[in-house]
Amino acid sequence: MRVDGQTYRTVWSDDSRRLVHIIDQRHLPWSFCIENLATVESTATAIRDMHVRGAGCIGVLAAYGMWLAAREAQGSKELLSTLANALIETRPTARNLAWAVERQLATISSLSPQDWESASLASAESIANEDALWCEQIGQHGLPLLSAIHAEKPTEERVQILTHCNAGWLAFADWGSATAPIYAAHRAGIPVHVWVDETRPRNQGARLTAWELQNEGVPHTIIADNAGGHLMQHEMVDIVITGTDRTTGKGDVANKIGTYHKALAAFDNGIPFYVALPSSSFDWSCEDSLREIPIEERDGAEIAYMEGRNREGALEEIQVVNPNSPILNPAFDVTPARLIKGLITERGVCKADRASISNLFPEGSRV
Repeated sequence: MRVDGQTYRTVWSDDSRRLVHIIDQRHLPWSFCIENLATVESTATAIRDMHVRGAGCIGVLAAYGMWLAAREAQGSKELLSTLANALIETRPTARNLAWAVERQLATISSLSPQDWESASLASAESIANEDALWCEQIGQHGLPLLSAIHAEKPTEERVQILTHCNAGWLAFADWGSATAPIYAAHRAGIPVHVWVDETRPRNQGARLTAWELQNEGVPHTIIADNAGGHLMQHEMVDIVITGTDRTTGKGDVANKIGTYHKALAAFDNGIPFYVALPSSSFDWSCEDSLREIPIEERDGAEIAYMEGRNREGALEEIQVVNPNSPILNPAFDVTPARLIKGLITERGVCKADRASISNLFPEGSRV
């Protein structure tokens, strides 16, 4: 995708220097910074402390992290397993992370140690390319949904889309999941407008999604998190599209905290609520989403403090809550399948139920 006219992916390798490069999302939208990662420890820190975030992106980075692990392990399967676990444990909710590490372990463990580095790098590149391709295909499968809405409107009226958090290209290798249909529609000449909710506590919508849409030239407006239901009541939203960090085989979705509220409001107002995801986000083994999906609880400081520019243009962090009150900061919630109109995947659009998902992904029903 484009940054000031230049194309980037979120994560890429530098084999000659044995480095992994990432776009350090902590600095956006104020500045565009590239961070170089040379060790598994620095990679784990980048994932845990959200230098990168988003299900697909952390999966891709974890895959490259296993390339670094293959070198650090020096032929020891025990150490390789320890390094793999260190990556998996950084963020427990997103399925893509463990999926990528497990795939790398399966690739490496069948080989002689002298082949670990080259094979793991090739596998990481494959995972990154798949992630980008699958997101592009999500865009093509979601495009008809937006095209159909536009066909029912006067030609000059825009399709009004509400998003939550950042499921854009910054959250994947490229294209994004929820944003992929939006980018595809925009490039196809379909007029769209995106309501970007701020997504407290880390403001990934206001900071990241808005920055992405600006770079792509997509019309958008930032709103407070709690404004979404009001917009739906006043017929200012045609469709809601979000991403997901983990989706069960029966269609329940774990995504950024607040997604459930958006789904309830959309359901109450008869607005289609879609979830866009690559198949790497499916958890085929999960049966009880409320009990079995691990919900990450993050540091309360994310709620207590906010970073921004002051009136003089300097960045500063300020406390925004009562300093002596306890804080609970769950990072995700679960949206039940009954509230979801459909899932947009790299293989097509399906209902959020076991039969429809299994029809698109029969391999999942065999797990």
